[in-house]
Amino acid sequence: MNFLEQRAWLVVIVLCLVAALRVFIFAAAFPFFNNVDEQAHVDLVLKYAHASPPRGIENFSKDSARYFALYSSPDYFLKPEQYAENDLGPAWTLPRDVQEQIVAAAIPVWEARPNHECGEPPFYYATAGAWMNLGRAVGLNDLTLLYWVRFLNVAYAAVLVWIGFLAARLIFPENEFGQIGTAALLAIWPQSAFYSTQADAFSPICFGLAFLGLTKMLLQPRVGIAVSIWTGLALAATCLTKTSNFALPIAVAIILAAKTFSSARKGSLRSFVVPMCALFLSFAVPMSLWFAWNHQNFGDLTATKSKIELLGWAAKPISEWLPHPLFTLHGFREFWPELTASFWRGEFVWHLQRMRSPFSDGFYAILTALIIVAAIVLIARRESGDKDRQSVLWLALLSFVSILALLVILSLRFDFGNCPYPSREHPYFISGRLLNAAAVPFFLLLVYVIDRFAAGFKREWIRWTVLAATLLLVLISQFQTNAPAFASRYNFFHRTAL
Repeated sequence: MNFLEQRAWLVVIVLCLVAALRVFIFAAAFPFFNNVDEQAHVDLVLKYAHASPPRGIENFSKDSARYFALYSSPDYFLKPEQYAENDLGPAWTLPRDVQEQIVAAAIPVWEARPNHECGEPPFYYATAGAWMNLGRAVGLNDLTLLYWVRFLNVAYAAVLVWIGFLAARLIFPENEFGQIGTAALLAIWPQSAFYSTQADAFSPICFGLAFLGLTKMLLQPRVGIAVSIWTGLALAATCLTKTSNFALPIAVAIILAAKTFSSARKGSLRSFVVPMCALFLSFAVPMSLWFAWNHQNFGDLTATKSKIELLGWAAKPISEWLPHPLFTLHGFREFWPELTASFWRGEFVWHLQRMRSPFSDGFYAILTALIIVAAIVLIARRESGDKDRQSVLWLALLSFVSILALLVILSLRFDFGNCPYPSREHPYFISGRLLNAAAVPFFLLLVYVIDRFAAGFKREWIRWTVLAATLLLVLISQFQTNAPAFASRYNFFHRTAL
């Protein structure tokens, strides 16, 4: 290992630590329970921790109601003037008998409410449930136990940086900028899903591993069966983490089909068929087991029918998909900026106001559009060099675009009735966290576009300057946007009264 390689490894280790520290600070600063369905997700973690996964749409549990009653913060859903006069402070600071009264009043309310997330895939909740049980085993409880589960995202953030670096190292083996740039962007990615208890922080890990394995299969002339198996398992884990990730196997299938056709033309199909079969089987077996479970307990393969009915959505025939406001200037201006901005910064509200910076949101919307367009042009022109590397870049692009296309299709497909989000007035899926699984491919493309843009100027410092400016803007924006959370009396830093 030469000096430059040693330097890159050391830089990435530091970036992993930066990512872990950043996520810890913000995850600790935000109180429970946020507006991104954190109550529903915690309820599922508790059920899986008790080895009692839902067998249909079930109501919230008694254990969950206790946590909600004692540790919920008003900071997300109320304005200060709405609770200032009667604010007694965190419920856990009140006398024990008062706490018990609060819990007793909350339990019947929550036990009467259905948890609409019950049909979500199980992998994240099973993992988080096992982590919760480990916390209990070492003596953690109450609010500290809740944060223990949330702090699992600290490890996810560090691992994500490492996965991004390894993928970039395979794709750009001689390009230190591509390797460090990808890791740096992932290290400071301000997605608020990492500050919450939810599956959206786990998705990029699962697909990042799958993307890493697929990159090996596309770039290397021969790969072992082990690589194909863990790639297929990682792809299955991606789908078993979030339903919106179902678009990703389609993108993978398109690229692998193209690779198979290319191998057949070169006469090297035999060496590719066995790894392909191993990948398919390792993906298909866990997915088939989950489909069978869903059909037995929820009545459909993906366990989405009961959720759709509960939310009051109605599927429209294809003939009624158009016209749709998404394809108007007003609709697109509502859909694209919020979707892309929330992919970068997340979806938290604070006192009912979105935690955002208008300038940064505009920057994110424009930058994301430029990256997609520029990547299409550059890859089509074969600016990437060899054909196998071009296939990997197409996979990266299709990974992001496939989920984006799924969100568009879902926006068109349903009449959302009286549902508050999406709604008839705003019939768009604009939750950028649903794109999280494609984080590693997206930031690889971002660095690739910067690198190719700067190459035209033949000045090494230009690419590093553009990257540094982007990192600085993102860092400043996230600290400015998230600053109000540090003052909350309900967060991890104020738990000393427990």
